[in-house]
Amino acid sequence: MYLRRRIIDRLSGTWMVISLVTILLLPLIIGVGLYIKAAPVFEQHTLTELITSSNWAPTKGKFGFWPFIAGSLYVTVLAFIFSAPVCLLAAIHLTQYASKKLVRIIHPVIDILAGLPSVIYGVWGILIIVPFISGYLAPLFGQNTTGYSILAGGIVLAIMCIPYMLNMLMEVFKTVPMGTREASLSLGATYWESIKHVVIRHSRPGIVSAFGLSLAKAFGETIAVMMVVGNRVLSSLNPFDPGYPLPALIANNYGEMLSIPMYDAALMFAALLLLVIILVINLFFRYLIHKTQKA
Repeated sequence: MYLRRRIIDRLSGTWMVISLVTILLLPLIIGVGLYIKAAPVFEQHTLTELITSSNWAPTKGKFGFWPFIAGSLYVTVLAFIFSAPVCLLAAIHLTQYASKKLVRIIHPVIDILAGLPSVIYGVWGILIIVPFISGYLAPLFGQNTTGYSILAGGIVLAIMCIPYMLNMLMEVFKTVPMGTREASLSLGATYWESIKHVVIRHSRPGIVSAFGLSLAKAFGETIAVMMVVGNRVLSSLNPFDPGYPLPALIANNYGEMLSIPMYDAALMFAALLLLVIILVINLFFRYLIHKTQKA
């Protein structure tokens, strides 16, 4: 009996270690695979040229990825600006002020929004956001646009980010001990002062983590953004202009134009670039989390 228990414990521990090592190695395996497939493009172009050039002409062997990088960053930053304040304030209200009945209603709504396929958000963006921008919002700023723009992509992406970010922020605020807030109230602080100086301060690492995970997820979204962003190779700071994010580039072209020399390697480099940028975003927010925990 003792020997049998030892064997079961040893097998359980071994499988746990194997699972952990597999998870740790997956990003490395994916990165190495993408690098091997993208290697041919490095034989004709330097890394600096690939990243900083805006000259995109695959038939001529010119692959400048800057418009795609800029488009991805622009859409993601707009989505973050639109969604982060809304989610933060909504999470504070739902966890600190709202009645239990309202919270019970909100949770299924958040789950439904999180479970919707991205193509539904894309169709909604085409039917609502694109006409609103072209017919109402753009004329207010003296702009003439079809509505398929960086701004449309940012709005749709912000709506997609809300359920994930809001859910994480709500869980973060729920971890604050009730006694900590009550101690603040007993010292004469108002309810809002207790939330601002105790609850939010205590939750800073979790808030940063929620923002970072949502930002990394938003950067890689493909279908919904691709449907409303315009998909034109263009570097512009005007949010009413169309853009072409990296995920849309891969989804639109892989499998259709691979007869063009080096195009396969260029698209694999785009995927590798996407992986590296998301990794950098995660590492940056891990650093912020570490700094806020020390503070």
